[in-house]
Parts: sequence; C-alpha cells; structure tokens
Amino acid sequence: MTRAKVQRQSKKEKRFILAPSILSADFGNLNNTLERIEKAGCKWVHIDVMDGHFVPNITLGPDIISSLRKNSGLFFDVHLMIEDPLKYAQAFADAGANQIGFHREIYNRNLKRITLMIKSIAKKVSIAVKPETPIDSLINVLPIVDMVLVMTVEPGFGGQKLLTPTINKVRDLSLLKEKMGLDFLIAVDGGINDKNILCVYTAGADVIVAGSSVFEKDKIEENIKKLYEAVNKQILYK
Repeated sequence: MTRAKVQRQSKKEKRFILAPSILSADFGNLNNTLERIEKAGCKWVHIDVMDGHFVPNITLGPDIISSLRKNSGLFFDVHLMIEDPLKYAQAFADAGANQIGFHREIYNRNLKRITLMIKSIAKKVSIAVKPETPIDSLINVLPIVDMVLVMTVEPGFGGQKLLTPTINKVRDLSLLKEKMGLDFLIAVDGGINDKNILCVYTAGADVIVAGSSVFEKDKIEENIKKLYEAVNKQILYK
C-alpha cells in the first residue's frame, strides 16, 4: 500500500466524540437529560464544575455527579474550573468522573508534578487552556495527558460565540501533536454549532463539546442529529 493511500485511509477513519455540556441543560431534570443524550447516540457528557472564584459562576459538585453516576453509563468528562483542582480531584474521582480536567492557568509552577498527581487519582486527566493561553506552555505535559481542551470562548458561561482565532490554536496543537508523535485527544469547548462544527473538526478536534446548540428549545435528539449530520460526509462518528 502506498503512503498516499495509507494517509487517505487514515483520514477516512478519523472519528470524533460529541460531548454535550450539561451547563446548558435543565438542572432540575438531569437524569432524564443524560438518558436522552445517550439514546441520541452520544457516549460522553461534559460536566463543568465552577466555584465562583476561578470563573464568575457556580455550578454542581461531587454529590450531584455521584447521583447522576448511579443512573448513567456515559463517560463523565469533568472539567474543573476551580482554584484548587488537586484538593478536590479525589472527591470527583470517587463520585464517578471518568476523566478530570483542570486549567493550565491555575499553576505557574510544578505543572508536570500536579498533572501526574491528578492522573494518579483519576482514570484519565485533561488540561484546559483559555483562549489567550499559548499552546507552547503545555509542552512538558503533553506526553502525559489524555486530552487537551482548547477553550474557544472565555470560560464561565454558556451561550457565547466561538472566538475564531482559537481555531488556529487547535490547528497548531494538532500539528504539534503529530510532530511529537503523541496520541492525546484534542477537545474544543465553546460556541460550537452546526455551522462551525466542521471547521473545528477539520482543524484537528477529536472531542467536540457543545452546550446551547444541543439543548436549544429542548430538542436534544434533533439537535444532536443536526450536529452529526453537519460533518457526516467527512467522518465515521461514534
């Protein structure tokens, strides 16, 4: 098989994971929401945890995640937007998080050590960066993380518009990943809809977090289908 043929086959087999963000869901009906997400074909759910300090909003904690875990087989991707993620990592792992993510901006020193400590607690670890944080600040931890989450909006609230310069950051990260020969997942979060999902996918995103565009008008199944169909000529999705 020629190299060109192998490359074409690899591109054809590239998949993506759609991870609905329950930040935009009805918090009074989350168990039903997770059931609908799963029936619509999603295997992941993105759970934003905010403490009102690192970002100006407060959401749910480990007790609620533990309650949701009892009734759901979804992969819980827990995104800690809090000031001391290491302090609370064990609680969220015990609550049922499959992956725990924290922000690069929290730690200016000992980033690799902190990442390894959280990785020893959680099944998987991800690291997130705000729109203005450079990708090269992650060089030392890229070999040990399971996922890098590129925020395509300023974190804290749902319903924001995607910041188009962040697409170049996704592309740069994808090129760096290839250059370093690594296999971590690249995720994007913020302002994703059926009009721009193909753009972030082709830039290199493997995991696409979507909130408002999934839960708009409570048409969860229809909206998820629309997001998949926006890129169905490009990928085999899961």
